[in-house]
Amino acid sequence: MNFPIGTDIIVTIIVSVFASSGFWAYLMNRQRASTAERRMILGIGYRSICALCETYLKRGYISREEYSDLKKYLFEPYKEMGGNGTCARLIQEVDKLPIRENE
Repeated sequence: MNFPIGTDIIVTIIVSVFASSGFWAYLMNRQRASTAERRMILGIGYRSICALCETYLKRGYISREEYSDLKKYLFEPYKEMGGNGTCARLIQEVDKLPIRENE
């Protein structure tokens, strides 16, 4: 099979990039950063959910808007990212609170 000269050069460059240790080091560092970022986001979500749940439980009620924000913007993404059951237990307690408007 006769390829144009440009194809040989492109194949050589691609093979060189994938074979280089720098490329794999870059991918590994990206994966580590991604894991660290994920853990950081989960940690921030965890603290936010716990703090809000404790506030609402101590107060004894929750507004419809607070409940919606807590579930939609914090708990559901936290759960999708693999968050633990501690927040789920707090959310279950908040689910039992009466819903009323803030004074």
